[in-house]
Amino acid sequence: MGLLLHDYQTTVKSRATLTGIGVHSGKTVTVHFLPADADTGIVFHLSNGSETRGLRALVAEVGATDLCTMLGDPAGAHIGTVEHLMATVFGLGIDNLIIEIDGSEVPILDGSAMAFVEAFDQAGIETLAVKRRYIRVVKPVRVEAGASWAEFRPYDGTRFEVEIDFESPAIGRQQFASDINPDIFRRDIGRARTFGFMKDVERLWAAGYALGSSLENSLVIGDDNRVINVGGLRYPNEFARHKTLDAMGDLALAGARFIGCFRSYRGGHRMNASALRRLLSDHTAFEIVETRRRERGRVAEMIAVSRPVYAPWVI
Repeated sequence: MGLLLHDYQTTVKSRATLTGIGVHSGKTVTVHFLPADADTGIVFHLSNGSETRGLRALVAEVGATDLCTMLGDPAGAHIGTVEHLMATVFGLGIDNLIIEIDGSEVPILDGSAMAFVEAFDQAGIETLAVKRRYIRVVKPVRVEAGASWAEFRPYDGTRFEVEIDFESPAIGRQQFASDINPDIFRRDIGRARTFGFMKDVERLWAAGYALGSSLENSLVIGDDNRVINVGGLRYPNEFARHKTLDAMGDLALAGARFIGCFRSYRGGHRMNASALRRLLSDHTAFEIVETRRRERGRVAEMIAVSRPVYAPWVI
C-alpha cells in the first residue's frame, strides 16, 4: 500500500502581492510572491533600497526563535515572523517560490495564514516537470527541554499531533491532531490566529516587540482570563490549531516535505527547530525518496534516491 502524494514539484503561476504591518516592528511591509524554477526552493529576496540579499528558507538559516522564527543574522540581514507564510507554503504544497520583501518582517495580516492562502489561490499553483523529493522518517527522533518535548516518528503520510498546556483557564490543555493536505490546511488550520496575554503587552513593548500587535491581528487574553476579541474564537481549540500552524511553518524549513508524524507537547519555535535539526543531522533517521512512475491518481510507491551534496537538507 502506498501514499497519496503529489509526484511533481510546484510553484505559483503568476505574481501576487500583499501589504501589511509587522507584528513586532509595527512597520508597513510589502511582499511579492513570484514563480520559481524547479529545485529553487523557497528563497527570500530582502531589499533595503540599494541592494538585495537572498536568504533561503532553511533551518540552517534560522538565527533566532524567541518570539517568532527569524532567518538570517538578527544583527544584520534577516527576515522575521516567517512561520505563517511558510506554513501556507507547506500546507498548500508549494515547493518553489521567490519572495521579494521590502522590510525585515513578514506582515502579520490577521494573525492567521488565510491572506497567504488567498494570495496563492489568486496566483494559482503550477505543476513543474521535475519530481518532488520527500524526507521520509525511518526511525524516531526526539528532543526534550524540561517538561516540553517534540519528536518525529515514522508514519505512512504527513501528520501533526500538537498538544499545549497553559495555566490560563482560557486555554488550558488542548490538542490538535490531523494528517495534512491542502483541504485540511484551509479548513482546519489556516484560519487559526496567533495569541497573547494582555499582561505581557507592556513588557513586550518596553523590549521593542509586539509594536504592531492589536485585536485585528491577535487573539488577546485579558487579565480576567477571557478572550477579549469581539466574536471570540474561530475554533474551540484555536490555540492548539495555531501552534500546529506554527509547527508546520517551522518544519517547512526542512528544504523538502517530510513523510512522518511530528508530535509535540508544550512546544514552540525553538523546540520545533531543535527537533528538525536533530532529525536532519542523523542520516540514519531519514531517507530521501520520490514516487515511482505510475498512473496519476493511484497510490504512490516510494523509492530511495541519492542525496546530492548540495541538497538543502544536509546540515
